[in-house]
Amino acid sequence: MTHLWWVRHGPTHEKAFVGWRDVPADLSDKAQIARVAAYLPKDAAVISSDLLRARQTADAIAGPRRRLPERADLREFNFGDWDGLGFDEVAAMSPDLSRRFWEEPGDLAPPNGESWNAVAARVSDAVADLCQQSMARHIVIVAHIGVIMTQIQRATHAPAYAAMGHQINNLSVTDMRIDGDNWAIGRINHLP
Repeated sequence: MTHLWWVRHGPTHEKAFVGWRDVPADLSDKAQIARVAAYLPKDAAVISSDLLRARQTADAIAGPRRRLPERADLREFNFGDWDGLGFDEVAAMSPDLSRRFWEEPGDLAPPNGESWNAVAARVSDAVADLCQQSMARHIVIVAHIGVIMTQIQRATHAPAYAAMGHQINNLSVTDMRIDGDNWAIGRINHLP
């Protein structure tokens, strides 16, 4: 059995779409970072997306845990042409697509970006690879809201729209256990 501990990276304070744009995390809340680090299993391996905000957060909470190399396949959604634009700006530019992207997650994608199904497949493949290659029983994965939501869908067998309804705060922990093909979800969006 593998126990995954998903941690959403620290806040970026961006008021726009942030997908593959490499923006830093605000890690000034040292008390919250210390609580997250103390909550996670001491014998866990720590891995993150290769984006700066996830790498910085993983480094901040890793402590003495084994740090695995970052992975690009754990990145947030690629929002394509929407990345860096405000939500109202995107809604004005693409009213139908921007509404349907959130209400009908599946194969719809922003121009030059990724769909929910593409991200879910990419991240699911990364998790399968991690579970197969890692000798750790506990793996802390520092990633992004969309990435975590795709795995909530996987663990709960819920529709994508329902998985998107979960609140996933910055520096929150969501845990899942995998035993072969069986997934079980623990706490979602836990703020230690």
